[in-house]
Amino acid sequence: MSPSTPAPSPEAQLDIFATATRIALSDEKYRSYMLSGKIGGMYYSPRGQEFVAASVAAHLRRDDYVVTTYRGLHDQVAKGVPLRDLWAEYLGKAAGTCGGKGGPMHVTAPEYGLMVTTGVVGAGLPIANGLGLSAQMRGTDQVTVVNFGDGASNIGAFHEALNLASVWRLPVVFVCQNNRYAEYTPLREGTSVESIATRAAGYSMPGVTVDGNDPIAMYQVAGDAIGRARRGEGPTLLEAMTFRFHGHVMGDQQGYMPKEELAAAMANDPLPRFRAQLIESGAATVEQIEAVEAAAAAEVADAAEFAFDAPLPDPAELTTDVYAEGAAA
Repeated sequence: MSPSTPAPSPEAQLDIFATATRIALSDEKYRSYMLSGKIGGMYYSPRGQEFVAASVAAHLRRDDYVVTTYRGLHDQVAKGVPLRDLWAEYLGKAAGTCGGKGGPMHVTAPEYGLMVTTGVVGAGLPIANGLGLSAQMRGTDQVTVVNFGDGASNIGAFHEALNLASVWRLPVVFVCQNNRYAEYTPLREGTSVESIATRAAGYSMPGVTVDGNDPIAMYQVAGDAIGRARRGEGPTLLEAMTFRFHGHVMGDQQGYMPKEELAAAMANDPLPRFRAQLIESGAATVEQIEAVEAAAAAEVADAAEFAFDAPLPDPAELTTDVYAEGAAA
């Protein structure tokens, strides 16, 4: 069934491109610092998956909710978390969204609707139901979007969450960012269905598979799903087909992935492809695009400089938010 949401306007297309550019440049700079030894830690690059997040977020309000995973930079940026705050958190600084305690795998920024970044595969799905139930009980039209990978569709929390969301008609959009690998395992070796979206039928909700690297197609199916949830018509499962360019985790040599598969995916990088499409279709001029790219580069450079210069948390904060205050003896 064709989506009912119209294609985004030229202005909206340029905004989606701008969001994806900010994501890609943030990722590239962060990885460059890790490769140079300037920073350390764990990092899960979303490079190649930018448009899934950017196209979905184009329909979200600031008070809508997003739940994401440890591979969540693109979802965090797309939801509107300021880059300075985000970079400071990634670097463990006091100016970060969680005071430096979350790091890349546990970012939250409730004031921007980013409610959870979970390091546990599939753990965000039932949490998203709780957020959706909260909106339903309060009588708001807020929507919750929960992002997860194809590997998470094979654990119990996925099935439990979809079942309950359908029973209670919760305003939740389940977005499976299917990058075709569950950590180091190809999709075909660990998943019993060819399309994860077909599992939606077992829970009486719409299931749609879409090219997640096509910003316009992604925008349209996301618009249908988010509109349906906002109208109180219940949940939707979206399967966004995409590809990760840099392995499961920073340092992963991707030996399990056929070289020709990776080369083909990177040659079809959705960011320069959409850039060319914007120009060819007349949605944006070269000058407009170059201005967007320059602004994004300046914002990322500023955020990185801010984060490196920001102070570390006060050691006195070590037990803050860890132990209950005033607990009875």
